[in-house]
Amino acid sequence: MNDNADREVSRGTWMAAASFVLWGVMPLYWHALKSVPSLAIVLQRIVWSALFVGAFLIWRDGRGWLRNVLVQPRLRVMLATSGALIAFNWGLYIWAVNAGHVVETALGYFINPLLNVLIGVVFLRERLRPLQWLSVAIAGAGVLWLTFDYGRLPWIALALAVSFALYGLIRKLAAVDSVTGLGVEGAYLLLPALFMLAWQTGHGGSGFDQGAWICGLLVVSGIVTALPLVGFAYAVRRVSLTSIGLMQYIAPTLQFLLGVFVFHEAFDSARLIGFVLIWVALALFAGEGLLRTSAAAANKVTQPD
Repeated sequence: MNDNADREVSRGTWMAAASFVLWGVMPLYWHALKSVPSLAIVLQRIVWSALFVGAFLIWRDGRGWLRNVLVQPRLRVMLATSGALIAFNWGLYIWAVNAGHVVETALGYFINPLLNVLIGVVFLRERLRPLQWLSVAIAGAGVLWLTFDYGRLPWIALALAVSFALYGLIRKLAAVDSVTGLGVEGAYLLLPALFMLAWQTGHGGSGFDQGAWICGLLVVSGIVTALPLVGFAYAVRRVSLTSIGLMQYIAPTLQFLLGVFVFHEAFDSARLIGFVLIWVALALFAGEGLLRTSAAAANKVTQPD
């Protein structure tokens, strides 16, 4: 791997980490909008993120940015699909947070990285090293423990995990700039969202009748939505899905901490065992990657010119 490729991977890794931290603390933002119906929050999120990203792309690339993508049939279909997946994911997530299921949403995003690893190995032929396999096995055991501890099918967690894993796969394969891809997704969703939001406004459920503070939060939700998605889409094209998959444990760990210590959701010692297994797996995966990177850097230094 040359220096330019190393730098691209490094940038992608940092962008992924920043995106996952933002997603991890996002329940605080949506909880501040608890007085607004969940559907209205999702619609506002779609509209303002689409307008924000679209305005940026017009400034950066001119008015032809959307046409340049839509003339490619395969790419057009892929981004329409990814747009539908992320809209579903947003809606379920916001409803779950404001309905008191933050810990279960965290479980969903703990399951999601395992699905990313599985997709990377099975469909993209990515290979795992022995310690990486061990970390995945430990994480899988933790997720299974948590799943059985719930005593029921954790449908919220599973739906969140599957929808975002499929979104990540499509964005990995879609040959499009990260911001442009997000802009096209927003363009597909914008008109249906505006139509539904107009209907809700007429029935007093859009959130705009709840004062300047709530209105401001709804508008800024577009930027809050776009930034981590742009970072994720940037990272997923530069870093292996295996690495992205394990790094995603950052977000659900933060969500879990918020659910237990800020929102005071139920959590017992049995569930703690599952989370500890997952944290051990993440530490093992990260440690193996750091050791491998250090060894490669040391080897490069000792190689003669």
